[in-house]
Amino acid sequence: MSSQILVEVSARHIHLSKPHCAEIFGKSYELKKIKDLSQPGLFACQETVDIQIGQEILKEVRVVGPFRSRTQIEISRTDAHHLKIDAPLRLSGDLEDSQGCAVIGPQGVVNLKEGLIIAKRHLHLDPEEAQKLNLKNGQEISIKIKGKRELIFHKVTTRVDSNYKAVVHLDTDEGNAAGISGGGEGEIII
Repeated sequence: MSSQILVEVSARHIHLSKPHCAEIFGKSYELKKIKDLSQPGLFACQETVDIQIGQEILKEVRVVGPFRSRTQIEISRTDAHHLKIDAPLRLSGDLEDSQGCAVIGPQGVVNLKEGLIIAKRHLHLDPEEAQKLNLKNGQEISIKIKGKRELIFHKVTTRVDSNYKAVVHLDTDEGNAAGISGGGEGEIII
């Protein structure tokens, strides 16, 4: 397998638990899919919510399906500055002692004690892809993004799972720094 890898910019979004979806959108509410995302089984939804901390609000944060066991919001450092917080930098799913917030929808509000993070940049791989690249789950690598704003991102965490498709995820701040908006290509540097 080549050391070239697809790079995508992941904008702020929220993964909802089924109970929180019912509180925010109404009992037995079904999320409306707009499009499938690159990771198998994930999809962007028509629905958005507002995130509030104190007097500060992030409007129209996109819901990503399907439901998860815990509600999780992923934002950028710029979003955290807007909210006037120091949100923790974490991998998806690492929510222990993370930032709380209010999630506001058309039918209600959920007050989370924790669940808001700045998503750590990461590389998704299935086990076969990881083996070809001689990479292990949790290993940190570097990714070189070529172009007019060429740069190297260090401390990109490798995440290996049979449900993953090979792609690097950066947040909007990182994508802007590298001069890419929706996506591009990078080179794995071990």
